[in-house]
Amino acid sequence: MPGQPNLGQMMKQVQQMQAEMAKAEQELKKEVVEASAGGGMVTVKVSGSLELRELKIDPEAVDPEDVDMLQDMIQAAVNEAFRSAQELAASRMGAATGGLGANLGNLGLPGF
Repeated sequence: MPGQPNLGQMMKQVQQMQAEMAKAEQELKKEVVEASAGGGMVTVKVSGSLELRELKIDPEAVDPEDVDMLQDMIQAAVNEAFRSAQELAASRMGAATGGLGANLGNLGLPGF
């Protein structure tokens, strides 16, 4: 039947996209983003898979009289690092799917 999509070709493309997404996920585990707060007094490194890899606190940031400020700086740095890691993941996954990943979820295809 002319004009009908080639189901075999579509499945091949989906499988290729899944392989590219799996590869992108593995690469994201190796990627690290960094964020800081308090003028660099607190620095955080997070992997692309949202794993906290490193937390550095400048000794000058430790004031026993103002623990709240240190907690705020840590929270701000961690949240910013997670935002950056999520942006990195969205960018990489979008590249792996050619921008189709969001649309495939609407089709009810497993893994999307």
